[in-house]
Amino acid sequence: MKYYPVYLLLAGIVCTTITACTDKTNKATTIKSGTVWHDTGGTPINAHGGGIMHHDGVYYWYGEYKGDSTYWNPNVPHWECYRTEAGGISCYSSKDLCNWTFEGIVLEPEMTDTTSDLHYSHVLERPKVIYNDKTGQFVMWLHVDSDDYSKAAAGVAVCDKPDGKFTYLGSMRPNGQMSRDMTLFKDDDGKAYHIYSSEQNATLHISLLSDDYLHPTGHYTRNFINRHREAPAIFKHDQKYYMITSGCSGWNPNQAEYAIADSVLGIWTVKGNPCIGENSGQTFLAQSTFVLPVHGDKGSTYIAMFDRWNKTDLIDSRYVWLPIIFKGESMEIHWLPEWDVNAIK
Repeated sequence: MKYYPVYLLLAGIVCTTITACTDKTNKATTIKSGTVWHDTGGTPINAHGGGIMHHDGVYYWYGEYKGDSTYWNPNVPHWECYRTEAGGISCYSSKDLCNWTFEGIVLEPEMTDTTSDLHYSHVLERPKVIYNDKTGQFVMWLHVDSDDYSKAAAGVAVCDKPDGKFTYLGSMRPNGQMSRDMTLFKDDDGKAYHIYSSEQNATLHISLLSDDYLHPTGHYTRNFINRHREAPAIFKHDQKYYMITSGCSGWNPNQAEYAIADSVLGIWTVKGNPCIGENSGQTFLAQSTFVLPVHGDKGSTYIAMFDRWNKTDLIDSRYVWLPIIFKGESMEIHWLPEWDVNAIK
C-alpha cells in the first residue's frame, strides 16, 4: 500500500456536525474509531472480538454478541474477570465497510443445558469464519471456555451460507494443548491455520488445519515462547506474513507488537510496536482482533481491527479500525479519529 500522509487521509472528511459523515443517501462514508457504531436499523453494532470474511462481493463481520449486564465473575479471583452472559455469535453484512446490516445471531447460545459449550453462562469469544472452496462450507472457529476459564478449548461450527445458522460440531483442545484468544488464517494456496494463545497464555501456537478446516492436523509450531502474547491478528503482504499481538493484561490495554515471517509455520521475528500517535503505547486504548485485507482495490489495503474494551459495561465496548501503512517491510498504524476507506485504496 502506498504511503499517504495523515493530513491527506483526513482531507475531505471533516464534518460540520458531531455525527458520522454521510452522503446524500444518508449513508455513512467514513470510519470513526471509538464512537458508537450503529447498524442500518439504528441499533448499536454488537460484534466484539470479531473478524471479517469477504465473499462474493460482501463483507461479513462476525463477533461476540454481548449481553446488556456486566458483572464480576467470582470464579476467577486472580484477575478482573468482568463478563456478560454469552449471547452467541452475531453476523453483520456490508458492501462498503461503513454501513452494516444485522443478519442475526448465526450461532445461538444454549439456554437450558448447562453442560453445553454454548450455554449462556459459559465463554464464547473471538469467532472467525473462513470459506472452504473444496467442501463449500463456511467454517467458524471460536474460543470456548467454562466460566472459570479452565476449559481453554476451541469450538467449531459450519454452515452452507455465510449468514445462515451455523451447526455446532463440538470443541477440543487442539493438538492436546490449551486454546484461548485465537484467529484463523486462510493462505493463497487454500491451506488454513488456527492461531491461538496456549500454555496458560505463555506461548502462541500456530496449527495447520485439515483440508476440510474442521480439525488440527497435529502439525503446529510454538511461537513467542514465554512472552505471553494474545489477541493474534495475521495477514499476508508482498509474500511476507505479518502478525499483530497484544500482551496479557486482562481488559486493560497494553502495547501492541508485530512480527514478520517468511512462512506461517516458520520463524517469526519481532519488530516492535506498530502504533503511532495518541495513546500508541497502549494500542490506542484497545486490543487487536483481526486484520482485514480490503478486496477490490488496485493496491494492497489492510485495516487493523481493535476492540476498545469497557470492562464494567462490556456491551458498550467500542471499535477502533485503522489503515496499515507500509514502508518497505515495516508497517505502521497511525491514530486517525476519522478516515475515508476510499482515500487509501
